Amino acid sequence: MSHSPQSLSSLQSSVPFNFASPKITTDMPALTRLAISATPSLAFSTKSSSSSNHSIVNDASASSAPDSLKSRLKNGETLYGIFLLSFSPTIAEIAGLAGYDFAVVDMEHGPGGITDALHCLRALSATRTPAILRLPESSPTWAKKALDLGPQGIMFPMIESPKMARKAVSYCRFPPEGIRGSAHTVVRASDYGIDEGYLSNYAEELLIMCQVESEEGAKKAEEISAVDGVDCVQMGPLDLSASMGYLWDPGHKKVREMMRVSEKGVLKGGAYLGGFAMPHDGPIDLKTRGYHMVSGTVDVGLFRSAAVDDVRKFKMSFDSRV
Repeated sequence: MSHSPQSLSSLQSSVPFNFASPKITTDMPALTRLAISATPSLAFSTKSSSSSNHSIVNDASASSAPDSLKSRLKNGETLYGIFLLSFSPTIAEIAGLAGYDFAVVDMEHGPGGITDALHCLRALSATRTPAILRLPESSPTWAKKALDLGPQGIMFPMIESPKMARKAVSYCRFPPEGIRGSAHTVVRASDYGIDEGYLSNYAEELLIMCQVESEEGAKKAEEISAVDGVDCVQMGPLDLSASMGYLWDPGHKKVREMMRVSEKGVLKGGAYLGGFAMPHDGPIDLKTRGYHMVSGTVDVGLFRSAAVDDVRKFKMSFDSRV
């Protein structure tokens, strides 16, 4: 493998924390409190502070590109990201400006397709935020269309065996290493053919992620992680719990035990470990167990919580005056 994650013990102190954040008060508007509580700097050392991030975006003379996700992972960083299901370019842009290290545009559970994803990728690119595309299914057609858009990462859902992982990698490689169809002279991934070095660099720069989200896949996590070309294994706790018969209880003891076995297998196999924060398993808990990529929230969930809280506050205030 071309990468070797740090040991579990060294990970626990590898990322600096910054808990200096604005104080949240109950009289703040719901969206204000939500923005403060969701700021990635509360948990991880993210790509930049708000002020420096804005100066980079607005400085036309800035010529140096930020480090890629793969480069940052190789440097031992723990990255904090967000899932985008709304397919709103405005929300994608806000997420990038907020300072998330990466954003996953989710075509598996979100309503959008390739064209919708492209608009989000352009919004994220404007803020220099790396985009990862999550495919609706693991297939060469979806992979080809997604990769031609030029994301930094691609996520294959429901990978249950080393064989499926090898197929996923082959979808990302041009012949003879794989079966990806070629239109590199005209697609966005190569700057529409302007980037003459694309064919030489694309494989090294692309982050290939395989999702382990079933009991069958979890049992083979180490083998999947060891497949050449698999950079990161993304754990899926909700689908895993459903496959084990605990759809309504993802925090069940048996599910947690299976997760721990799988996590150790991924780290032993050589790939980076990625996952979702859950109410019973927060971002810091994931980091201490060796996760290098942590997704802390979903855009739709953030807005839902803010909207519900805003309405609740209004009704409580109105009722108290009647």
